[in-house]
Amino acid sequence: MRTLEEVQATLQIAKLKEEDLQKTVHCLSFGENVSSADYCLMELDDTLCKHIEAGQSLVIRGDKDERAVLCSGDRTYELKIADTSNLLLFVPGCKTPEELTNSQESAHVAHAQIWGFCNSYWELRKERPKLKKLKKLLLENPYEGPPLIGEEENNENKYTMQHLLERIQASEEEITTHLETIHACQIDGYWRILDFDYEMKLLGHVTQLVDSESWSFNKVPLETCLEELSPLEPEEMIEHCLNCYGKRYTENGKVLYALHEDKVCRGLALLLLQNAVKFNLREFQEVWQQSVPEGMSTRLDQLKSVALVDRTSRPETICLLRVEDLPEDTLERFNHLFTLREKWTEEDITPYIQDLCGEKQTTGALLTKYCRSSMQNGIKVFNSRRPVAT
Repeated sequence: MRTLEEVQATLQIAKLKEEDLQKTVHCLSFGENVSSADYCLMELDDTLCKHIEAGQSLVIRGDKDERAVLCSGDRTYELKIADTSNLLLFVPGCKTPEELTNSQESAHVAHAQIWGFCNSYWELRKERPKLKKLKKLLLENPYEGPPLIGEEENNENKYTMQHLLERIQASEEEITTHLETIHACQIDGYWRILDFDYEMKLLGHVTQLVDSESWSFNKVPLETCLEELSPLEPEEMIEHCLNCYGKRYTENGKVLYALHEDKVCRGLALLLLQNAVKFNLREFQEVWQQSVPEGMSTRLDQLKSVALVDRTSRPETICLLRVEDLPEDTLERFNHLFTLREKWTEEDITPYIQDLCGEKQTTGALLTKYCRSSMQNGIKVFNSRRPVAT
């Protein structure tokens, strides 16, 4: 332990004036068995600091073959090691100049012990949640409707929310939002995704009832729907379908649904496109319009990010291409898109890269980084910056 006299002697050798320094002098010493592996440092922004100070937790998620991410209740962060040339010391009880009162007239020595040290820390960067795996897990055992008499429900590969939190690299809020996006629902405590054909069967029951009863698709009564369709399908599934494709509201004490035109039209378009490699565009549009409830209008902009129109072919064609089926990694996504089509217009490619944009990032910035632009017949088109293996 250093004495005050030893400190003053050291200051003289270093040619430092005592009056220019704080009155409190910290003398540091290493504790026993101190190692750089004992502690890790993590740099938090104000939002995460307040999150921790409020008693909330942060969770590191990822399987063994995945890069770890850090999740709060509603955000996902990339974990990245940042090296520093300065050795960082962990000294409990060591006070900063702002914490010292300096009420004492003369200098005095305070002894503090170093508990650990390191020369790197974890840096956090907000990133997109990795949600593609969520649908993949739920598709291991999609819900195809209630089992027939004498049959047993397949109980393998079912996931509760806790299971999903352990497997998916995203915050709970982001997972919950995506479950709603992919039309998942809870059945007997497990999150299930409906088999597409079964979901379309439910939607078909609803739209046919709307047409047969000559209801406005903005005023679909829940009670009548359940009465008419419960002999065909479970009531909770009918209500789930209405929640997926409509907006619930109450009028004069009755629960009604306003069917969402774009969602219903998109769902029925996917049903038509799922079994065809390519569809004659004009014929598709005719059949598509005939398949939707009376009063609804089909438009190609309803199919952004789920179907791709080829205006260069004769006749013009349309095919299924869902953004959710594309790679999550940005470079892999662009490479895949350019294997499908050598040159893209901005209008065609934007729906397939929109979800790749980070905070304050635009699709234009992504196109500048990953593509070359040129003019073709007076239209700006984009192609890959590097050769693409087909």
